Amino acid sequence: MSRATAAPLDVDALLADPGTGIVVCCGAGGVGKTTTAAALGVRAAEAGRRVVVLTIDPARRLAQSLGLTELDNTPRPVPGVGAEAGGSLDAMMLDMKRTFDEVVLAHSTPEKATQILENPFYQAVSSSFAGTQEYMAMEKLGQLRSQADRDGTWDLVVVDTPPSRSALDFLDAPKRLGSFLDGRFIRLLMAPAKAGGRAGLKVFSFGANLAAATLSRVLGGQFLTDVQTFVAALDTMFGGFRERADVTYALLKQPQTAFVVVAAPERDALREAAYFVDRLAAERMPLAGVVVNRVQVLASPGLGGARAEAAAEHLDDRADDTDGGEGPPPGLTAALLRLHARLAEVAARHEGHVARFVAAHPGVPVSTVPASATDVHDLDGLREIGAALAR
Repeated sequence: MSRATAAPLDVDALLADPGTGIVVCCGAGGVGKTTTAAALGVRAAEAGRRVVVLTIDPARRLAQSLGLTELDNTPRPVPGVGAEAGGSLDAMMLDMKRTFDEVVLAHSTPEKATQILENPFYQAVSSSFAGTQEYMAMEKLGQLRSQADRDGTWDLVVVDTPPSRSALDFLDAPKRLGSFLDGRFIRLLMAPAKAGGRAGLKVFSFGANLAAATLSRVLGGQFLTDVQTFVAALDTMFGGFRERADVTYALLKQPQTAFVVVAAPERDALREAAYFVDRLAAERMPLAGVVVNRVQVLASPGLGGARAEAAAEHLDDRADDTDGGEGPPPGLTAALLRLHARLAEVAARHEGHVARFVAAHPGVPVSTVPASATDVHDLDGLREIGAALAR
């Protein structure tokens, strides 16, 4: 299989290295990033690390698998993990709006903060603006790392990136936010406030007045007023947004950070993983390796799909001749052989996709995790995923 030609991803060495302070699990949506991040967190804690896992919108069963009734924006200890080895595990789920609120409260005066938090446009933007979740994930990562450096609460932060349409959205979020804040639309909305309110409109060019009037007709007068009020109140924070985004982005380039790209053994998911690997290389960000989840493996790898199908057909031909003796009925055996044949076909397809990825990225360490018949629902399940990652 492809793992014979790919350098293995040494997960245990990565997690045990005290120089590893951040592990970022990234990739396209639906490939198992959240479960991978949680499994890495459990394994690191049980190796003696003090870990906090930041998850993004996990399924409720994942919180339950960690022994918690719920996850929220505050790190909570996961009982029964790491204590024997001197480690610990905390887990949290990103609350996008609450994180945005915390940024506003921390970086503006109480009067400005109240004005921003009560603004209808802010309430909409903080919950649904494109890229906000990715940016706030970066913001929260920066907060956790700062706390870890300040008081030693954790020595490892494991981040599950948002389930974006594209795996690149997480890296592009700070740049998109900066473009938004510097864009013509925002400058146009900020200009009246900077010019001194209504009286300042007199100094505007005819074009600016015409644009504002057009926006008022299209968006509605009250909505435009809400937007202008929000932008004016947030103006003093714009530089802080960009500065913190730049600091966190620089942190992601440091040797203490390790990116783990997570993929599924399908063409589109591995193509997305390839884009991310190439982007990390272009940005000179430290890639630890690639995890390919849900790879089909066979209980009897020596029995090929074609042989299994041929044996099933042979049993079908003999079904009428059976006398009902001991052993499983020929029909049941034939059905099991056909199931094996279908699984063999899937396994061959997965192996081919992974092999092509490895051939295109020969220097990238790869770890594969076998497909499971059931979802992860407890700590033992996460431990099994962690053990598979470390093989």
